[in-house]
Amino acid sequence: MERTHRLIEVAQGREKAHLAVVHATLANVYSGELLENQAVCVWDRRIAYVGPHPDPAIGPDTVIIDAGGKPLIPGLIDGHTHLAVMHSAGAFLASAIPGGTTAVVTETTEPYAVRGYAGIVDFMDSFADQPIHVFGTAPPMISISPNCPPIAVADLHRLISRNDIIGLGESYWQMVLRNPEQMLPILDAVMSAGKRLEGHSAGARDAALNAYAAAGISSCHEPIAADEALDRLRLGFYVMIREGSIRRDLTKISALRKTASDLRRLILVTDGVSPHELLEKGYMEYVVQKAIDAGFTFMEAVQMATLNPATHFNLDHMIGGIAPGRYADMAILPNIRTIRPELVICKGRIIARDGRCMVSPRAHRYQPESLDTVHLPDPLTAADFRISASHGDQQTTVRVIDMVTDLVSRESHVTLPVIKGEIKADVTRDIVKVAAVNRTHRAGQRFVGMIRGFGINAGAVACSTGWDTAGIVAVGASDGDMAVAINRLHDLKGGVVVCRDGGVVAELALPVFGLMSHLPIGGLTESIDAVNTSTHALGVKFRDPIQTLSTLTSAAIPFLRICEEGLVNLKNGPCTLVVSPC
Repeated sequence: MERTHRLIEVAQGREKAHLAVVHATLANVYSGELLENQAVCVWDRRIAYVGPHPDPAIGPDTVIIDAGGKPLIPGLIDGHTHLAVMHSAGAFLASAIPGGTTAVVTETTEPYAVRGYAGIVDFMDSFADQPIHVFGTAPPMISISPNCPPIAVADLHRLISRNDIIGLGESYWQMVLRNPEQMLPILDAVMSAGKRLEGHSAGARDAALNAYAAAGISSCHEPIAADEALDRLRLGFYVMIREGSIRRDLTKISALRKTASDLRRLILVTDGVSPHELLEKGYMEYVVQKAIDAGFTFMEAVQMATLNPATHFNLDHMIGGIAPGRYADMAILPNIRTIRPELVICKGRIIARDGRCMVSPRAHRYQPESLDTVHLPDPLTAADFRISASHGDQQTTVRVIDMVTDLVSRESHVTLPVIKGEIKADVTRDIVKVAAVNRTHRAGQRFVGMIRGFGINAGAVACSTGWDTAGIVAVGASDGDMAVAINRLHDLKGGVVVCRDGGVVAELALPVFGLMSHLPIGGLTESIDAVNTSTHALGVKFRDPIQTLSTLTSAAIPFLRICEEGLVNLKNGPCTLVVSPC
């Protein structure tokens, strides 16, 4: 109440503002106007006055920023991303802040898969009291691994009682519709708390999409074309358009402007940005610029990254626009064609100027348990990757993960030789071994199968960043090198390891949850480059081999996946554990 009283007094000139931006061309996202000669007066962290007559609120101690007629926009918001990937909280913030991003909504599936409720608390606490706002969504925990069941309702209630948890993260439509007895109590608990249900409806159409909406799902970030986006808009979904490291859909979906006349439910998101792209391209400023270049107007693009996501998440009383009572989150641009902020303010404080971060993100001391999450009962040996067959057979038919693209796979069947009761890989046909190893809940449990099309012709590569499972994934032409790589992951407490001829040739330590580095962005990208170079030297053809390897465990990407209990076919109906050989 004291804060509100002070804002009222400053707005009327009876008290003085701490900071004032004057002579700005205000991007008013509420009315869609560009208003010249506007001022914004700030008391503490909030806006007290917006308009052309700031003088009564300006005193001798007020910090005055003269915008010189340049555009002033609200701070940018990424409404859907994954921050528990590679970079630490501090490294991410230091890179994101200069571009004008002042709020982020992140998924928390990754730390939950590793440490459960305690993992999310530690992860979200790393973003508390930082220069910008970071919100999270509770994980539905939809995984192909039986060791990662849906979130316990008790954990969910504790999470959604937190102010920084603003909804339920992406819930795959198949799981919601095929397991209502399991999922509906989770959805109901979140809706009863007045928070949002985030969606993942790739492949859903007509009746399935309607049923998904009827379940209460409020958004989807999976459309890859204008017609898919329009289908979801017509059913009341907020449609999140991805432009990040995994998907770049903005150009195709921009054709939607020809059909839809109301864009209030369109939101720009990244769905995750790699350290390289964060360093080289920037963050949400790049996405907004791309939207303008794709044909959206300046105002439309800004609204899709400010007011629209804030409204969706019921945060528009706090962020998303420049208006009294809201946080003083804003950025001065050189002009309306160039989304490259010259000055960034968040919570009433200057945090970046001319592309440089002016504040130091708070260093977080992670819990010891979050720094020791890669467990193996015993060191692995080459024998642990043997695939046995019936004695007497000279060959057998084996089910393989057949890579169609760097992310998508299909189920194929190939004939492989059997030597002394062991099924052998065939490097000449690009068929090698793939393994998934549990590192947390049932440490050491593993499954070894075959994969085709990965390109590796020597050595092995392993990582502790398996999507949706937080497990270890390894691909190798050598059983011994697979063992060496995974054992080294244990020593590093997580990361990526490349081995050849029994030795480590490159590695990247990710000791935080086995997912995140302590390195600054520059050092992290150098380490990633070294790992990628060494992996490509083994014959791997994919641009981002770490990403390709990590996604082999994902329930979100078709069609044949792997976990520590076997291969999982996602194509037809419920996920079914299948064995290899078949």
